[in-house]
Formats: sequence, structure tokens, C-alpha cells
Amino acid sequence: MGIKLYYTTVTASRTVKSQQAEMMRILDSKSIQYELIDISQDEQLRNEMRNKAGDPKAGPPLLFNEEQYCGNYEMFSEAVEENSVEQFLKMA
Repeated sequence: MGIKLYYTTVTASRTVKSQQAEMMRILDSKSIQYELIDISQDEQLRNEMRNKAGDPKAGPPLLFNEEQYCGNYEMFSEAVEENSVEQFLKMA
């Protein structure tokens, strides 16, 4: 599967929870299939996400197309506003 959403099921942050839920809702509404990768249970997955994003402090939610970093919530929101989600996700 191409699109991967790195997220966490363990967070005290309401912001992270709502951002993750919003990203999933939008992807679902556009019928874009994606794989959820929960970084909360595996330090190695968290490090993999940060390495692929090129940011040692990056936190979820982050979107990738295979191994290619697409962006974070703010960047995704901009793409939604500009009606360019497919380009943002490197699908077009």
C-alpha cells in the first residue's frame, strides 16, 4: 500500500488526537486507502518515521507515500484548502 499515516494511540495531547482524526476523516471521505502505523508501541517505528521525515523531533501525525515524506498536519490542511490532496500525497 502506498499511503502511510504514522500516528499514535497513546497521547495526552488533544491536538494530536484531533489532528489524527481529521486526517483519517478526510482521507476516508476522499476514498484514499492508507495504512495506519502506530508508533506508540515501537521505538523503532518512531525512529523510522523521524528518519524518513528528516527531522529527529518530528511527531505524529505524518503522511508518507511509501518511503517518501509528504508532510505533517499543517501541510496536509493546506493541501485540503487548495484542493490538492492527491498532489500533496504524490499520487498525481
